[in-house]
Amino acid sequence: MKDEQTFVDKEENTPQENVVNEADQAAEEQNPVNDSAESAQEGTEAEVLDPEVAKFKALAEENEKRYLRTQADFDNFRRRTQKEKEDLAKYATTKLITELVPVIDNFERAMSTADSNTDTDSLIKGVNMIFRQLEGVLGAEGLTVMNTVGQPFNPEFHQAIMQVESDEYEEGFVVEEVQKGYMIKDKVLRPAMVKVSM
Repeated sequence: MKDEQTFVDKEENTPQENVVNEADQAAEEQNPVNDSAESAQEGTEAEVLDPEVAKFKALAEENEKRYLRTQADFDNFRRRTQKEKEDLAKYATTKLITELVPVIDNFERAMSTADSNTDTDSLIKGVNMIFRQLEGVLGAEGLTVMNTVGQPFNPEFHQAIMQVESDEYEEGFVVEEVQKGYMIKDKVLRPAMVKVSM
C-alpha cells in the first residue's frame, strides 16, 4: 500500500510543479523556433556577405591582372628602349659617313688624275676644293676650329707644350698654335697644342 501511495505521489505533481513543468515545455518548444530563426539570420548574413566577398575578390583579381599587364608593358618598353639605344650607338655615324663618301670620291678622282696630269696648279686647286667640301660637311655636324693665338691660356681649351718669351703678349697668353684645337658644338673635341708667353 505504501508502495502504491509512493507511486501516486510521484505521478501527481503539485500545482506549482505543474506550472514550472509547463513553462519548461513551452521554452523547449520555443527553442527550436529560435534556433531556426538564428540559423535563418546567419543564412541571411552569409547571403549578404557572399556578394560583397565576391565583389572584392573580383576587384582584387582585376587589379592583379592590371598590375601584371602594366609590368609586362614596362618590361617590353625597357627592352625596346635598350634595343633602340644599341641601334643608335651602332649606327650613330651613318649620317656623317654618308656625307663623307662624296669627299672620298673626289679625293680618289684627284689622285687618279695626279699621275697623268702635269698641271700642279689645277691639282692644288682641286685638293683645296675637296678640303673646303670636307670642312663644310664637318661644320654642318657642329665641328669648329678654336681661335687660340692671342687668347689667355685656358687649360680647358689649351694644352701648353712650352713657355716662351714674348714682347707682343703679356704673360699667360697663347703665342703660337702648334696643333689646332676643335670644338664639337659646345664641347671640346681636342684641346689646342700651344706655346704660352712667360
